[in-house]
Amino acid sequence: MFRSFLLVALMALLAACDLPAPPPTGAPGAPVGPGRVAPDTAARNFIEVVNRVEPVAEELCRSRTRGIDCDLLILVDDRPGAGVNAFQSVDRRGRPVIVFTLGIIAEARNADELAFVLGHEAAHHFAGHLQAQQENAAAGAIVFEGLAARSGLGARDIVRARELGALIGTRAYSKAYELEADRLGTIITWRAGYDPLRGAEFFTRIPDPGDEFLGTHPPNAARMQAVRDTLAQLRAGRGG
Repeated sequence: MFRSFLLVALMALLAACDLPAPPPTGAPGAPVGPGRVAPDTAARNFIEVVNRVEPVAEELCRSRTRGIDCDLLILVDDRPGAGVNAFQSVDRRGRPVIVFTLGIIAEARNADELAFVLGHEAAHHFAGHLQAQQENAAAGAIVFEGLAARSGLGARDIVRARELGALIGTRAYSKAYELEADRLGTIITWRAGYDPLRGAEFFTRIPDPGDEFLGTHPPNAARMQAVRDTLAQLRAGRGG
């Protein structure tokens, strides 16, 4: 009963989503734009993916980690203008939280893409990336603050140096973390019965960050290659 209520509510939210799209035509589930699906299909895909991927991700988390909470809380951000995004965080009790905006649910062209996004965000959690970035930011802030203080800079410049150090520390390993999450996300997606390569095609529709210095994400081509390599190992029975 609750699942049916959730489906109806999500369909209504997606139908009202402010992303540009022509009105639906044809049978339910027919595309409503270039590659996009109707709100009912998007809602069903999302609920199906959560039901199938969440237990797989949690099992992999428990098998590969010790001392962290693997009980995922998956939420939908229904705020207007939240954009096309998914991200992971933790609540005040340390429980991992993965948030999907309505935009990314609406923009996904199939369940494989949603499954890969969920697997990728879950992988960030049990790989400890959020904590590692926080530690890197703290270390960078301390180093730059110390250098600025020894250089005789004023209080305002020391604060700026600390902020710059935190930024650099946060981004120092960001690309490596993204690639690791792509590889682990491929394993989760595969184990849940979805196609990781088809799911990772979402990357081909977002701006390519290239190999920007201190960028937050690696080039799209590198991400796709990480998925291909991991998938080849899985198909050969050497991964996962």
